[in-house]
Amino acid sequence: MPSNGDWLSLSDVAGLLGVHPSTVRSWSDQGLLPVHRTKGGHRRYLRSEIELWSQAQRSDKQHEADLVVQNALRNTRFQISEGRINQEAWYLKLDEEAREQYRQSGRALLHGLIGYLTSHGDQAKAEARSLGYEYASRGRRCGLNVSDAAHAFLFFRNVLMESMLNVYEEAAVRSPRAWSDMFRKVNSFTDEIMITLMETYEIYERNNR
Repeated sequence: MPSNGDWLSLSDVAGLLGVHPSTVRSWSDQGLLPVHRTKGGHRRYLRSEIELWSQAQRSDKQHEADLVVQNALRNTRFQISEGRINQEAWYLKLDEEAREQYRQSGRALLHGLIGYLTSHGDQAKAEARSLGYEYASRGRRCGLNVSDAAHAFLFFRNVLMESMLNVYEEAAVRSPRAWSDMFRKVNSFTDEIMITLMETYEIYERNNR
């Protein structure tokens, strides 16, 4: 039999979950939150049930985010409008063969992100560094300086971010944690690529002096 200390009021649960009391009331009425009624009709909650429910919600939201990233992204089309890319100064310096290589690099960035998110530790970092080296090497072959190469990568990074946002919106992901995790992962991935790109250009310049 639960003791008095095991029972929580509606306001207690709101404080525990970090939501407004009206949200707890709504969840209770919808049957989303385990709730008990006193003889007088007041809502009461068992601490153990609320804690278990909260843990399950965190697990579900992380699972939701993982499913979105690992599955929905595989079906994402990396869309680049011709009008948009034709406004990029670095792009106008390229011949048609080089332009096609850069368009392909956008899709490689998407697939690289999927590999990064499904791998761990050193393997995940190596995935990003490999792409950074690839962007630098392609930029050098196409005659772009380090500034142009950086702008080229940032262009594709922004398209990638827009693709991620579209996937999350279409999947109706409502978890703030899922969104923040997504932003952290994409930023970490693309930051590593950019750093590697810059470092690779520096190595090329040192070797050519």
